[in-house]
Amino acid sequence: MKTIQFRTIKKSLLALGFSLMATTAFAQQTTSAPNASATPTAIGTSKVWGTVDGIQIIGLVQGPSAAEAELQVACVFEYTEGDIFVSPPALPAKVNGLVHLDEALHGHLTEIRKTGKFKGHTLETFLLVPPPKSLGAKKLLLIGLGNRKDFTPDLMISVGEIAAREALKLGVKNFAFASDLKDAGIDSPTALVAGNVARGIINEYRTQKVLKTQKLTEFAPLNKVYLLAGPAFFTVAGGGISEALAQYKN
Repeated sequence: MKTIQFRTIKKSLLALGFSLMATTAFAQQTTSAPNASATPTAIGTSKVWGTVDGIQIIGLVQGPSAAEAELQVACVFEYTEGDIFVSPPALPAKVNGLVHLDEALHGHLTEIRKTGKFKGHTLETFLLVPPPKSLGAKKLLLIGLGNRKDFTPDLMISVGEIAAREALKLGVKNFAFASDLKDAGIDSPTALVAGNVARGIINEYRTQKVLKTQKLTEFAPLNKVYLLAGPAFFTVAGGGISEALAQYKN
């Protein structure tokens, strides 16, 4: 993992092993998409889709630049020129959560990607500590998705695992997660992606709990995870999350 205070303070970390996004009228809000809801959900809407091992899994209609949490997780592919700005295939700027995130960071998201400070390789991580009040979250963790041509929904299980593991290392009690796939122009299956992220988070949390009982790690428990969704995708994403969480009920 690499940390930057908008001067390059860098630090590597091993990659051990929603979005469903948006900010004002955000990411993934294309009404023609086959897995989009006909009736958009209001921005700011939240719902607890379930609770597993003491963690509330909450759906939230919000973008990664505005969601309030101790940590924001956002996913990006390996950089190609204009990849989040050229529409199509990327979403238009006014509904693109990654564009809003880049604007909130005064272009630093694009800068660190374009200069290779963060390459976006599969499961690579990069931690940003932005200036106070620039984002809704105090810290921003980027997770790489690799080459966009190679993407499959199964990858999001591992991405969810990385998100949970890094959140525990950082000592946060809650975090928000944005897949940002449609922002970047990937027509992904919303329900499956959201469900796989939830699966990864719970799988990793349970692994870490076992290690803790064996006195091989220490961490403060998580109590909330916010899975971000665009207004048109909230209900679809929630169905995938609910289905995933049902697998963990005794």
